[in-house]
Amino acid sequence: MDQAQIEIRVLGSLSQIDATDWDACACPEAADGGRPFDPFTTHRFLKALEDSKSVGRGTGWQPQYLVAMADGMTIACAPMYAKSHSQGEYIFDHSWAHAYERAGHRYYPKLQIAVPFTPATGRRFLVRPGYEEIGMPALMQGAVQVADQHDISSIHATFCTEAEAEAGESMGLMVRASQQFHWEDDGYGTFDGFLASLSSRKRKTIRKEREGACAFGGTIHTLTGDDIRPQHWDAFWRFYQDTGSRKWGSPYLTRAFFDLAQQTLRGDIALILAERDGRPIAGALNFIGRETLFGRYWGCTEHHPFLHFELCYYRAIDYALGHGLSRVEAGAQGEHKLARGYLPTQTHSLHWIADPGFAEAVERFLEAERRAVEQEIDVLTSYGPFRKIEVEEQE
Repeated sequence: MDQAQIEIRVLGSLSQIDATDWDACACPEAADGGRPFDPFTTHRFLKALEDSKSVGRGTGWQPQYLVAMADGMTIACAPMYAKSHSQGEYIFDHSWAHAYERAGHRYYPKLQIAVPFTPATGRRFLVRPGYEEIGMPALMQGAVQVADQHDISSIHATFCTEAEAEAGESMGLMVRASQQFHWEDDGYGTFDGFLASLSSRKRKTIRKEREGACAFGGTIHTLTGDDIRPQHWDAFWRFYQDTGSRKWGSPYLTRAFFDLAQQTLRGDIALILAERDGRPIAGALNFIGRETLFGRYWGCTEHHPFLHFELCYYRAIDYALGHGLSRVEAGAQGEHKLARGYLPTQTHSLHWIADPGFAEAVERFLEAERRAVEQEIDVLTSYGPFRKIEVEEQE
């Protein structure tokens, strides 16, 4: 199909497109009733952000969803937003903005192809099966046209897949490398099987941490689907507010998002709660993908040793092993995850900058940054907790 036959539309709301049309591009693998690879680009998740006013007017995340049409059918789409700041992205370009503005130019607004507040790898250029060769180029060309028409400085597609990064680079986009810590199942079968793969010292440390965490005087529950009740969100909202105010100054998600999560997303969620004396005191919110558990938020009203590690990392591994998931992505940053079996993994983003001179300077920066990220991953991996091939002392 010729690119000239493709119509690009920009939608200010997901109410302007049917959920089945969007999801036919976002998660065709779920058409048989199974799970999407990740729930974050589904119509239901993005609509919950929009309907809860977590994105939209006054947030700095103004929806500009890209949709490619051919013969009256949606063949591709992308979650795109006009951004008036660089918050909630987790791929930091503040220094770019400062440099560009010091040179007398306007960096904001910019276009962000991303899932707001969600540093989880997944497809950003959502293409209906059968249109792979033309879908991503059509969306990217459409984004550039929007940028040109509105004198927008740049376009950023963050936490895209490696395949999208390679395709984008072949289209002339700039690739940026970053890293997170992910846990991968290497056929462990059980948590004890995972522990057996670690060095003796790390094994003992994790066992002591789990014992210490479970000594907080209460119980820990993992809730999914209909087991999640509205009152659980009352508790988790308190946790989320505490964490959000300390990390970001104010929470990104509104209270209404969690009410909508109860209505439309609870089947995508594993909520791990610690309760003491009949009330929740800490919790970790995870989203369930087809192969991956995505750790997103943590918070507490009481501080107990190692409870954070237990809820966010060890219970996540337990859940993955118990439900046939091969990976746990525990969110952005955090070298403390390394000692707990989460190894550094390269993540990817794509960037387009309108100004040729500034683009050239950014490209030089990205080349140096990529080398540094690769070296850091190598070094961190060498300090991982897994057994070396050598004779160890008996426990």
